[in-house]
Amino acid sequence: MAKPQKRYVCQACGSVASRWQGQCADCSEWNTLVEEAGAVVTPFAAKHNLQGGGRSVVLTSLDAEVTLPERMVTGIAEFDRALGGGFVEGSATLIGGDPGIGKSTLLLQAAARMALAGHSVAYVSGEEAADQVRLRARRLGLGNAPVQLAAASSTRDILTTLSTGAPPALLVIDSIQTMHSDLIEGAPGTVSQVRASAQELIRFAKERGTALVLVGHVTKDGTIAGPRVLEHMVDTVLAFEGERSHQYRILRAIKNRFGGTDEIGVFSMQSEGLAEVANPSALFLTHREEGVTGATVFPALEGTRPVLVEIQALVVRLASGATPRRAVVGWDSGRLAMILAVLEARCGLSFSTAEVYLNIAGGYRVQDPAADLAVAAALVSALSERPVPSESVAFGEVALSGELRPVAHGPLRLKEAGKLGFERALVPIAVAKDGKGEGAMHLTGFRTLGQFVDHMLGRG
Repeated sequence: MAKPQKRYVCQACGSVASRWQGQCADCSEWNTLVEEAGAVVTPFAAKHNLQGGGRSVVLTSLDAEVTLPERMVTGIAEFDRALGGGFVEGSATLIGGDPGIGKSTLLLQAAARMALAGHSVAYVSGEEAADQVRLRARRLGLGNAPVQLAAASSTRDILTTLSTGAPPALLVIDSIQTMHSDLIEGAPGTVSQVRASAQELIRFAKERGTALVLVGHVTKDGTIAGPRVLEHMVDTVLAFEGERSHQYRILRAIKNRFGGTDEIGVFSMQSEGLAEVANPSALFLTHREEGVTGATVFPALEGTRPVLVEIQALVVRLASGATPRRAVVGWDSGRLAMILAVLEARCGLSFSTAEVYLNIAGGYRVQDPAADLAVAAALVSALSERPVPSESVAFGEVALSGELRPVAHGPLRLKEAGKLGFERALVPIAVAKDGKGEGAMHLTGFRTLGQFVDHMLGRG
């Protein structure tokens, strides 16, 4: 049974004693100790009381002067863009992606360029032998880069080796699922091993000022394998996306404590490795002289970068009684169903007896809600066999009421479209009012999706 804890408090100086005594030991006053009722203390609480015995933590003001962290550029502009300007000393970065997507190739290119620029770089591979990494470096034309290479999977051996001399500026661990800590029982890749190994590596990076990069495996769903706490422990999480059958790769920042999220870097897989794509719109646009039915150009926005992509739609009429099919590649199928419902309920168009196919050209994936109007334009064009003018772009969010809502960064989208030679833009009325004077772009604004459909079909 728990018993109450007795304590005696000096009325002169506030000192606390565990038993009564005539004179206070701190202020030397006599007969000032008075018993006060304390909290009920159990043996467990008495043993695990954390309100004493520790060291004081320094508390600083929120408005104290802060110096911006220095960046170490990798020499790969698209990689630096996704990182927010380059690596930060003492930061931990986690990069994940499908097998064979190019994670090791990209990191080896970045490590070699930083080493050639004068930084000390260590590359530890737990999946490949050192000779395999050397052969890849020679194939990429980076065999002369002064990168310190090792093939190891013991976290203790790696940290012991790196602690003997000057710490490297960049440490690449490929991959964290192959690391093993002898402090924890279990095979490499288990939840406890991944968490323990990552914690020790991150602690070393924070203490020694090393920029740490961890390569992470992904599950069949595309999420990073291992405990979810791994993403909370690191400062930056990068996802390497793309289809191996397509040429392009996208490096997307999901989390970044030192920069903005949703920034992307675009790469193209070449025989000599991953090459930067300075103008991503060139990958996802089809250049044609004449307009084609069911095709619309949409200026998507990824972080601060506008990317023009082509949205393609195909509508096929079926015989009565057949169940129509809805197939979507690169967009949300639920949002397509919503756009079709609004077109039927608010605009008088019928898709109930037609199969609908929607595709984002180039294997690109669009999550921007501003694509609603471009998708609607492609669907109406495919249904009516009327092509959208090839020099036009369209963007805007469609509400269930049929209204067209403005979207963020309209002038930035229009500016990018104007740079690539587009002359007209089909946008919500609010964007048309705010975007007047955007170069040579001619803006046509609409309040509702019904007005937009009437414009495309030449009604009224």
